[in-house]
Amino acid sequence: MKIEIIVNGVVYREETSPDQRLLDFLRDDLGLKGTKKGCDQGECGACSVLLNGKVVNSCLILMAQVPERSEIETIESSDSLILSLQESFIENGAAQCGACTPGMIMASSALLREKPDANLNEIREGLSGVICRCTGYQKIFDAIKDTQRGLVQK
Repeated sequence: MKIEIIVNGVVYREETSPDQRLLDFLRDDLGLKGTKKGCDQGECGACSVLLNGKVVNSCLILMAQVPERSEIETIESSDSLILSLQESFIENGAAQCGACTPGMIMASSALLREKPDANLNEIREGLSGVICRCTGYQKIFDAIKDTQRGLVQK
């Protein structure tokens, strides 16, 4: 099937199989390796991207399910909020092994776009679909709170 989609602001017109996963399309066809393969079952959230502004597990989305001219954002986006979150994650030591980090940042960006003043409980809920196996999440929460405060400037 032929599809036209917008990924990180760039229009792509590509031939793809309808049963190819969005995750594999991004990584293999477009070369965007920042979206991580995790559990391949939609449980860990490492593969989270934004599809038309909503967080999705890209390992569960088939290309046939991606509407024509959809807008997809990945960790490689040049969006200022995503870049601020990346910097804050680094400064707060929230990016440990890195497996969950792209998914955490994408879920955080979606949350902060919807609720810029999210409290800690809302942040926890907003990140509940992404599992980190390295931390107790405190450094991740700190990074998000710092981004909210505008302490991290890009």
